[in-house]
Amino acid sequence: MQFQVPQFIEVEDKIFGRLTLKQFLYLAGGLGASVALYLYIPIKIIAIILIIPVVAFAISLAFLKINKKPFIDVVQASFYYFFGDKLYLWRKVEKKPISQISEETQGVGTSVNVPRISDSKLKDLTWSLNIKENIAPLSTRNEK
Repeated sequence: MQFQVPQFIEVEDKIFGRLTLKQFLYLAGGLGASVALYLYIPIKIIAIILIIPVVAFAISLAFLKINKKPFIDVVQASFYYFFGDKLYLWRKVEKKPISQISEETQGVGTSVNVPRISDSKLKDLTWSLNIKENIAPLSTRNEK
């Protein structure tokens, strides 16, 4: 028994000419809001100034895609970001220390104890080396 598997499920059906149902509704809503603004605002220049962003928003909702996603998804994400709670929790993740001793030395059971030099002692050593080098430069190169 064979069954038909739907193909092209990501593509919406074109219902109104070249427009999908969502695109048609976005454009119809923008047109309706534009007509309402034009009829109810007595000063027509102000009405036109308000109509331009409404029409641009309706066209963006219908046709604009950002990163291959519809513009309505971007609007929804920005709405949730601006008006949602912003609670960030930081949880420190304990990391296990990585052993720097190779497997060969672990088998022997001996560990090398390297002395640590503090920052001030290290500065003293470098200063003394620089001073001694400047006081008694290598005289072996100059002698012939």
